[in-house]
Amino acid sequence: MIFDLSKTKSIANTFIAELREEQIQKDAMRFRKNLERLGEFFAYEISKTLNYSRKAVITPLGTAQSDFLSHQPALATILRAGLPLHQGLLNIFDRADSCFISAYRKTETNGDFTIQMDYISTPDLDGRILILADPMLATGKSMVMCCQELLKRYKIKELHIVAAIASTEGLAYVQANLPEAKLWMGAVDEEMTSKSYIVPGLGDAGDLAYGTKV
Repeated sequence: MIFDLSKTKSIANTFIAELREEQIQKDAMRFRKNLERLGEFFAYEISKTLNYSRKAVITPLGTAQSDFLSHQPALATILRAGLPLHQGLLNIFDRADSCFISAYRKTETNGDFTIQMDYISTPDLDGRILILADPMLATGKSMVMCCQELLKRYKIKELHIVAAIASTEGLAYVQANLPEAKLWMGAVDEEMTSKSYIVPGLGDAGDLAYGTKV
């Protein structure tokens, strides 16, 4: 299942456009805020697919029947670029546990790169719904590596993957290697550069959110 937010007309598309727009990108706080807003949109859409239990709520004037999540999801993100998107998800799923993963591209002398994963901090994910967010899904290799490591350690009940911008190649790679995952994308771009940056994309989300790394 692939949900493409850009296929529906909503204010979310304005926030995606601002993430891409070169002049607006110069405001790092607004860039982070727009990623956070998208996280909230995705959380709302994902929430429609989850299970609920009917419970009574006592008001000052009586009793109301309301729906509550049967089980809280766990939220995971890939450091550092994923933090604002993760925060948006956490704003909505405000009782969720969080998982943090350090994974990054390690560039070789010939210009090729491998994915280096150094760190995972996670609660027990056995039997849990897991939502893993990263702003950019380019080749899909880091996302697949992180998910496969978690799936190896835990019996995850349901896997959701969230990205602000994805490439068609990255989506195909994730679908081939994680067929059980439900994919939630802000927009899907057709091209990538020779260095595997999405075109038109938006650039380096981590640098735009937190400053250029050396």
